[in-house]
Amino acid sequence: MKVFINNKETETEARTLLALAEELSLPSRGVAVAIGNTMVQRTEWEKTEIHDGEHIIIIKAACGG
Repeated sequence: MKVFINNKETETEARTLLALAEELSLPSRGVAVAIGNTMVQRTEWEKTEIHDGEHIIIIKAACGG
């Protein structure tokens, strides 16, 4: 299916947010995810289904200054 991650069209086989995070090799900490402008808590990733055409925003924390 096709989803939009940070406004970039992406092909994925993932059906849940957790599966997508694993597919994208996201770090276990320092990541925030929103679907349709709604933040999803990490504890909900396993239960959160993603659908074709979904708009997903992924924000990774960065250290430094």
